[in-house]
Amino acid sequence: MQSLHTTAPEMSADQLQEVDTQINILLNRPLAVRIYRLRKAMVAAGPTPLVIHFHGGAFVAGSLDTGSCIARLLAQAGAVVVSIDYPLAPAQPFPQAVEAGYAALLWAWKTRHKLVGKDALFFVAGEEAGGNLAAAVALMARDQQHPALAGQILLSPMLDPCMATASLRRADAGQVGCPWADGWHQYLSRLDQACHPYAAPGTALRLSALPPTLLLTAQDDPLRDESLAYAKRLRGAGRLVHAAVLPGPTGWPGSCLQPTRHEASWASAVQQQFGDFFQSFSGRVAEESSYKPVCSLPVSVS
Repeated sequence: MQSLHTTAPEMSADQLQEVDTQINILLNRPLAVRIYRLRKAMVAAGPTPLVIHFHGGAFVAGSLDTGSCIARLLAQAGAVVVSIDYPLAPAQPFPQAVEAGYAALLWAWKTRHKLVGKDALFFVAGEEAGGNLAAAVALMARDQQHPALAGQILLSPMLDPCMATASLRRADAGQVGCPWADGWHQYLSRLDQACHPYAAPGTALRLSALPPTLLLTAQDDPLRDESLAYAKRLRGAGRLVHAAVLPGPTGWPGSCLQPTRHEASWASAVQQQFGDFFQSFSGRVAEESSYKPVCSLPVSVS
């Protein structure tokens, strides 16, 4: 059963269409998803980006509604976005969310001709804990050699359960009462899981053969240092990375998890980053050798 949500009573050609539905994948229950698209994207020429999106919430919270901010910005940048209501800890700890995410990616691949067309370019994206899941699903897709991803988009991702970076210390986000520390504790049911690359992509030993990455963080983001550390490790593995640091104050990552924040002061810069990233793949099959990230925004690029 589907329910249709629109962003305005009378939808113009440039407004978003949002459809809630459920998909049947290899789980014990159907998975709820929300599909975003611009109406004009339905008739757009050429390959359209198809993004599998994961909301934030420190692994234990969040929903399709709280993930709508980033999902809308991705859609406004020209993508068709499938946002995933993945299983939450502690009731469903690692690896259930990652497995659901990869199963959703396979579903989207099999039904791509209905969603955007058989020539769709596939991306994974996520903010905060969703950035962790997007990075983990990208690793799974590489290891399974299917499906081929054009790129991954990570915003203020939770990547390292050690919680030892300077940006976290400056934010007074210690181990006691910290939402990210609490989230990691509930997400990982065993200590040894903290070393698993699909649980903690920031510590993964093998980063070869991953697709081009767009990584966004902010000056006032407590997760900034681990985000930039991952970008550095990807570059060290020969991967193509465009990492941008938005000027503060942004309130990231918390402000990304508010449905109305697609109208925030940083939203237009983020949407432009998405658009530039997608445009770099326009008119061709994504090839690492020809990817040239572009940034003309007032951001600091590492």
